Amino acid sequence: MTIRVLLADDQTLVRAAFAMLVESARDMAVVGQAGTGREAVELTRGERPDLVVMDIRMPDLDGIEATRLIAADKELAGVRILVLTTYDTDENIVEALRAGASGFLVKDTRPAELLDAIRTVAAGEALLSPGPTARLIERFLRSPSTPATGGPECLSDRERGVLALVARGLNNAEIADVLDLSPLTAKTHVSRIMGKLGARDRAQLVMVAYESGLVTPGTMGP
Repeated sequence: MTIRVLLADDQTLVRAAFAMLVESARDMAVVGQAGTGREAVELTRGERPDLVVMDIRMPDLDGIEATRLIAADKELAGVRILVLTTYDTDENIVEALRAGASGFLVKDTRPAELLDAIRTVAAGEALLSPGPTARLIERFLRSPSTPATGGPECLSDRERGVLALVARGLNNAEIADVLDLSPLTAKTHVSRIMGKLGARDRAQLVMVAYESGLVTPGTMGP
C-alpha cells in the first residue's frame, strides 16, 4: 500500500528535499506540495492524501490554522497530519496537537526517522516522543483548557487505566504487557476509548488525559 503524502512548507528548498526523500521510499508518493497554509488546505481537499507533513510557520495561513481546518472537515477524516517545527520546545506544537495533528517532528530529524514517522502516523498511531512531549505538557498544560473531546468520566476503570498508559507513550503491545492482556484486547480497549471520547487518534487521547487531570506532568514514560 502506497502512502500518499502532501508536503506543506514555505521554503522551496526544504519542500524539494523532503519530496526527494519521500519519493525515495518504495511505499510512499508525493501527491502535492504547498507553500502556504491555505494552499495546504486546498490541496488536501483536492488530493485527499493519507498524510500531510505540515510546517507550523507559513504565510497566508499558518500550519496550526491549516491543521484545524483539515481536522474539522468531516470529508477529510482519514487524513493524518504530522507537524514539523524548528525547535521541539515550540509552544505552538501543543496548539497544533489540540487542532488535530497526530504528532510532530523537529526539522533537523534524520531522514530515516522522518520516513518512519510518516509510516507511524499514517498507520493511525500518534508520534509523541516521550522527552519533548513531556516537556511540552509540563510547560503548556499547567492551566488546562477545555478539551475538544469528551472527558474520561465516561470510561470504565479499565479504560481509564489504558488511557493513562496511552498518555505515557506506550503502544498497544506495551500496554498489553503492563496489564497482562493480549495485544488484540489492548487494541480493542484503545479503539473503544477513542470512540467514547470522539478522538481522531492517540494524540488526542494524550491531550484529553493531561487536560482532564487523569495523568499529570512528570509522569510520562514507560
